[in-house]
Formats: sequence, structure tokens, C-alpha cells
Amino acid sequence: MTDNVIYVKELDAPPIDRREVLRYAGVSSENAEIGRVLEECIAAAKKSFSYKVCYRKFTVSECDGVLDLGFCRTVSDALSKSLLGCKQIILFAATVGFEIDRLIARSSVISPAKAVLLQALGTERVEALCDAFCNGVKAEAQRGGIVACPRVSAGYGDIPLAMQRDIFSALDLTRKIGVTLSESLLMSPSKSVTAIIGLQEKI
Repeated sequence: MTDNVIYVKELDAPPIDRREVLRYAGVSSENAEIGRVLEECIAAAKKSFSYKVCYRKFTVSECDGVLDLGFCRTVSDALSKSLLGCKQIILFAATVGFEIDRLIARSSVISPAKAVLLQALGTERVEALCDAFCNGVKAEAQRGGIVACPRVSAGYGDIPLAMQRDIFSALDLTRKIGVTLSESLLMSPSKSVTAIIGLQEKI
């Protein structure tokens, strides 16, 4: 993987974690009725997801508290801490596609309960996609004697959300995987994530 190449990968669907879906929906425990509605939501949405990731590697450095991430420069204590000792990063974006947004919009009119569970299912799906991608990065890094740090995203701690504009430009996300960014920094499809993984040499 080289710094100037943008990669696009489509992953297999990760297993659905029902407990995570319910947690995102704010449901503490599953009963028969919730279980039935959740099954209907899963059945309606399962074939609608597409699991796409776009990523690129950059060299990272820090001087006088300013982080040079290769695609932008920023000041962030949270990011400096997350990338301590890292010489490279992997910048990535993940999305599960537009169809879940359409299902949520339709369900919000017909069945608010389904809309809530579909929102939660979409969140669980994109988080599971990110976890699957990060696990793959971690495994590959280990083979090369490198430690892959936990992912962090723009908006976390003092990491500026405005970094999203630089991320979209660096990964050419609209052209590569069809994800767009609004003036208010909202992503579409809504079930999309951008993040940074630090790569640290083992001591």
C-alpha cells in the first residue's frame, strides 16, 4: 500500500449483532414483540446493504504540536495522543449504502417503531463494517511487525469536524464510493463513517 493510491474494497456482510442493534435503539431487553419487529426489519433491509470501504495510507509527523497527517495539518490533543509513536496512518471511509436511508424514511411514516429499529440496524451495520475492516488492517499490520491503533474519527474529542472536508478530498469519496458531504458536514448515505487508524512500530 502506497501513499498516493486510493483503494476501494467491498467486504462480505458481517454477522448481525442483535444486542448491538437493540442497544443503539435504546432498548434494554428484547421481548417477543420487539423481537418480531426486529426480525421484520432485518428481513426488509438485509439485502439492501452494500459494504464498501475506501482507504489510503499516509505518512504522519508532528512538530511544535502541529500534526501533519499527509492530507491536512491540524492541532488536536486527542489525535496526538491516539497517534503517539505512529509514523503512518490509514485514512478510511466506510458506508453501507443509500437503501437503508430510504427504508427509514418510508417506515417513519408507516411505523415509527420500525424506523427506530432500522436506524439502529443501519448504525450497527456500518460499525460492524468498520470493525471488520480494522480487524483486517490489524491482522495485516501484525504480519509486518506493526501495531494498528484503535480508530478515531473527526469530531471525537477536540478533533475538528471540519477535517471531514480534507478527508473527502483526500479519498475522493464522492467519485470512489458515492458518499457526499453537505455544507453542514453531514454525510450521505447517513450510515457512513470516516476514521483514522494509526500504525505504530512494535517496540
